[in-house]
Amino acid sequence: MRFTGLLFLSTLALFQSLAFAAPIPGLEPAKSWDLDGYVKYMGTLSYPDSSPDSVDHLLHQRFNFEYRFDSELRLNASMRNRVFYGDSAKIPGYGDLIGLDPGYWDMSTTWLDSNGWVGNTQFDRAYINWKPSEFAGGDWQARVGRFRINWAMSTLWNPNDIFNAYSIYDFDYEERSGADAVLISRKLGFASSVDFVYNPNQDNKLTSYAARYLTNYASWDMQFLIGKSGFDHVIGAGFAGDIAGAGFRGEVSYFDPQYNYWPAEDPVPYDSSANIPTAINPLANGASLSPRAQRLEASSVATIEMDYSFTGARNWMIRGSVLHISEPTDSDSALLYLNLPLTARTLSFTNWTSYLELGFDVSPLSRLTFSSSFYDDGSYFYGASMSYSLANEWSMLMVLQRFDGRSGSLFSQSASTLGFMQLKWSF
Repeated sequence: MRFTGLLFLSTLALFQSLAFAAPIPGLEPAKSWDLDGYVKYMGTLSYPDSSPDSVDHLLHQRFNFEYRFDSELRLNASMRNRVFYGDSAKIPGYGDLIGLDPGYWDMSTTWLDSNGWVGNTQFDRAYINWKPSEFAGGDWQARVGRFRINWAMSTLWNPNDIFNAYSIYDFDYEERSGADAVLISRKLGFASSVDFVYNPNQDNKLTSYAARYLTNYASWDMQFLIGKSGFDHVIGAGFAGDIAGAGFRGEVSYFDPQYNYWPAEDPVPYDSSANIPTAINPLANGASLSPRAQRLEASSVATIEMDYSFTGARNWMIRGSVLHISEPTDSDSALLYLNLPLTARTLSFTNWTSYLELGFDVSPLSRLTFSSSFYDDGSYFYGASMSYSLANEWSMLMVLQRFDGRSGSLFSQSASTLGFMQLKWSF
């Protein structure tokens, strides 16, 4: 009994010491770092109208890391590792195409390219961010490295996104690409700021820089920007607000080239896609896509966008947008247009492009979306996607896309149907 009593008292004392040693909720020391990411598998079935079908597989893993030196200074780095297997990966030179890094620093390496397997690692975020506390000039912010510069007001086409534009058809890269740049920002008030960005290029003639003024007036966000984007001087503006409960947004940019031709030293058009493997490069036969391969003209790019969400269990949402480019860049290949990086100047290959989307919840865990886009030359796109939440960290996405058009249109030259199935685990 005496031994049992001593054991009970010792155990009670141990639990008391642990209780007193346990951290008080809400007062635990904050971690100085965070690490998260995901692993995705995507299978792709391609059914071209005039060539053999193909099957591709992609295993995609991502790390997002943040280290906080203190409350003012932090380091962010994000790395994605991708392994491709299938018919596309068997094409000679496919690994070189996947490994292309358009940034000032080449932070991409293709470490596997053999027998239909391609493996690539890329850092698409790597930057230092400094933001002083409110007591030490908290209105300032500075960022250096590779990061996303999101100057977009609209959610589809973004003429103001002069540093890292993207394709509306690329659903598998939700983070979007970044730019190698220096950013200095100054907060001017509750919803006003001014930003300065310098984006160097290995070719000094293509170095970009710009300033943006962002403000709010009568519940409308507005911005104005001026600078240089690649070989263009650019001036632009954007707005975002709502009318009778519907979101209403718009952007416009005017691009004025520095040179009549590109490259400036040689007015003779040349193949600007020389780094693209010949086996998958339609430009090898004399086609053109990039504005560097032809005479440069001043061009305005503008978009208007509206969406409306309906209250109810299904959360219906409809969205539409129109894009206008006064001097679109000619394209002779849908393959290049859909796969090469776009710029704010080359968001479309026709004067007018329209987009319409309708989405609703099938259940609390799944959503169905239908979308379509139409081009001046008769090209069109139809798409459908369904997302499903399998568990807290698991999700599934199924996508169906159709690119086609009337005879003689760009998309009709390589009409195809694509099916995708993506499985994602987040951690």
